[in-house]
Amino acid sequence: MIRIGLIGFGYWGPNLARNVAENLSCELVAICEQVPERRARAQRRYPTTRVVAEPRELFAAPDIDACIIATPVSTHAELALEALESGKHILVEKPLAPSTSDCQRIIELADKKGLLVAVGHTFMYHPAVRKIQRDAAAGELGDILSFNSVRTNLGLFQGDYNVLWDLAVHDLSMLFHIVPQRPQAVSAAGLAHFPGHPEESAYLTLWLDKGCLAHLHVSWFSPLKIRQCIVGGSKKMVVYDDLNASEKVKIYDCGVTSKHSSSQRLKLEIDYRSGDMVAPCIENREPLSIEIEDFVLSILDKKKPTSDGAFALRIVEVLEAADRSLRRQGMPIELR
Repeated sequence: MIRIGLIGFGYWGPNLARNVAENLSCELVAICEQVPERRARAQRRYPTTRVVAEPRELFAAPDIDACIIATPVSTHAELALEALESGKHILVEKPLAPSTSDCQRIIELADKKGLLVAVGHTFMYHPAVRKIQRDAAAGELGDILSFNSVRTNLGLFQGDYNVLWDLAVHDLSMLFHIVPQRPQAVSAAGLAHFPGHPEESAYLTLWLDKGCLAHLHVSWFSPLKIRQCIVGGSKKMVVYDDLNASEKVKIYDCGVTSKHSSSQRLKLEIDYRSGDMVAPCIENREPLSIEIEDFVLSILDKKKPTSDGAFALRIVEVLEAADRSLRRQGMPIELR
């Protein structure tokens, strides 16, 4: 039984608390929240759980094995490092930290202490995304050639970071989960149309090392809520539509083949292949439940979680490069 303390009971914290409380392999021992109204709400919802105002009370508690951090991004690094110093495993909401240097400090300290770092990239735990990842890993899709995603809504404008750090994190986690290729370069274009706010709409392009091209569109300023991803493989293509209740995943047995013929000049010949479309049955389970289960079992079994610190670091590296590209009007930035 893993004993967990939750830091943050704002927007996402109540969802985390519920899933921890429902998991039979862990116990919600304590909740930390500095806003009095939220603290009172947490106590009403979980009357047998200790509710406190200061994170240090969780860090010093001997009856807590792990901490979940669901606070503003600017506080992630400090809280994560304090939790690790106190000997607690950590699950940090996405992104892991606001900089690669902070991510590296967290990873290094966790390795030194022999503790686990997991990051809440919830969408990569979605049963639909897990199905696509399994098919891709099994070679069912062939070589992954393209990844295109759209995530838009008339959403919540953030004041301390742009839309890429808020929304593109989800699609980057799905991309790197489905397509295990390293990004070579990043280009980003976007604009901030409202004074005092960061970019609210952006386009992100990544060139991956084995030939896949990824393109992400994210926006807080759209009349349509869209959560769609298209994965193009050399054998099959997949459309994932999170808002489609009955057919979230559609697998198309279609594609193109090419060959060159040489007579007097080189000629490119294209053959189109069109087969069946299949909409597989997708497990009806909350992604956050799977995420918490992965975190707890990783601690119990002493194994690496699906979304660990190294995985999260790669995403933050891309986001930092995207910020540099934004400032240079989309100029590609090479990655290490």
